Amino acid sequence: MASNVKVWYDKEGDYLEVIFSDKPGYMRETNNDAVMEMVDLEGNILGFSILAVTVKAISG
Repeated sequence: MASNVKVWYDKEGDYLEVIFSDKPGYMRETNNDAVMEMVDLEGNILGFSILAVTVKAISG
């Protein structure tokens, strides 16, 4: 379990990023165009990002 979670929100860009680990990794696409996963080389989730998060929250 993650001991520290980093959350960053850019209000102007309406971009949310949540990081569970500082391990090296890369961003990969998901089935949702607004959501990206950050994973390590083994495919373990290190975090995620959401673009247009307020629009998604309002529209469902």
